[in-house]
Amino acid sequence: MKQSSPARQRLTSLALLGLPLLTYPILSLPVGMWAGMPADYIYLFGVWAGLIVLAARVAEKKA
Repeated sequence: MKQSSPARQRLTSLALLGLPLLTYPILSLPVGMWAGMPADYIYLFGVWAGLIVLAARVAEKKA
């Protein structure tokens, strides 16, 4: 059986972490306004940006 690289395993686990964070039941939890913006928009783009930053760190790491 072929072994996958640690970076690939980390990216897969990151995707599996992000999937439930971006589905409807969790997206509907933030309610109201925060800093003049809807809280659900802030949550959505915050999680999205966080996943991108984590994926970039994993991809750039020389492991």
